[in-house]
Amino acid sequence: MQALQSLLVALTYPPALTAALLIAAAMLALIRWRRVALATAVLAIAWSGLLAIPSVSDWVRGRIERQYPPVDETTLPQADAIVVLGGATHFYWLERQNVTAYDLENSRLAAGARAWLAGKAPIVVLSGGGDNGGNEAASEARIMEHAIQRLGVPQNALLLETKSRNTRDNARYTAQIADERGFHRILLVTSSLHMPRAVIEFRKAGVDITPVPVPESGTRERWTQRWVPSRRALWRSGRAIKEMGAIVMSRLRN
Repeated sequence: MQALQSLLVALTYPPALTAALLIAAAMLALIRWRRVALATAVLAIAWSGLLAIPSVSDWVRGRIERQYPPVDETTLPQADAIVVLGGATHFYWLERQNVTAYDLENSRLAAGARAWLAGKAPIVVLSGGGDNGGNEAASEARIMEHAIQRLGVPQNALLLETKSRNTRDNARYTAQIADERGFHRILLVTSSLHMPRAVIEFRKAGVDITPVPVPESGTRERWTQRWVPSRRALWRSGRAIKEMGAIVMSRLRN
């Protein structure tokens, strides 16, 4: 079952599915199903080619992201804690001088920092273990801890959750922290793309959350940014397709 699940996850990345379809086309050609083989090969190439177009990628992602559009942190209700889910182990903006939380529209950490700076909760919980072989020092949460202090959140306002390796773990271990600390209302910060699945998992874990979605990209002003295929657009499409499958699995487990 685990092997099948891993295979299905791998096939959500468009080039992987394209390769699988091309192999299937070659096998069909060997048994002289040439028309079917040709149609399969054309479908395989068109699949990745279409999803590599930024506008198409944005449309696919928009089916998920529009469920939780970004919010102004100053309009959020008061809560006991802000929970920021991990999603990166490198923050390019740390190399910039004089950067503030208000300069980073697409950063989960910045959104959490802005909510804290607006006085919406006294504690920020950074949730993320990642694939670090059990090394807490290399966990997403520990890396996030150093980065968010640069944005104005002091260490004494931070709690770390370093054991989680997926969204279900994020919810489960955060629920444990909430029980231990007496947190009843949580502001949940993650990307708009990830938020629908995060909401499902956190509510299943019994956590009372208010979503704080964060956009992952800005506007595309030039036509080349919208219509010229790119590897990044293909990767973004793959992430959206993977997220769609993960949302279905989360609902089925419910």
